[in-house]
Amino acid sequence: MKQQFTAVYKKSGKWYLGWVEELSGVNTQGRTIAEVRENLKDALMLVIETNRLVNQNDAGKTARREPLLVTV
Repeated sequence: MKQQFTAVYKKSGKWYLGWVEELSGVNTQGRTIAEVRENLKDALMLVIETNRLVNQNDAGKTARREPLLVTV
């Protein structure tokens, strides 16, 4: 499944900072925007997978799950 997110980049001294606008906790830094972009992809996948695992464990097997589609 493909999803689109907004990456935000900001120069800070010799480093670039980056974060995903739509999801808190996904942030990183790097020497170049390309490095930050790749780091953000990795961080985003880890946060989404971790959130999914934590919520599955917390909700248990009796919880109802369904896809939710929104247009922004």
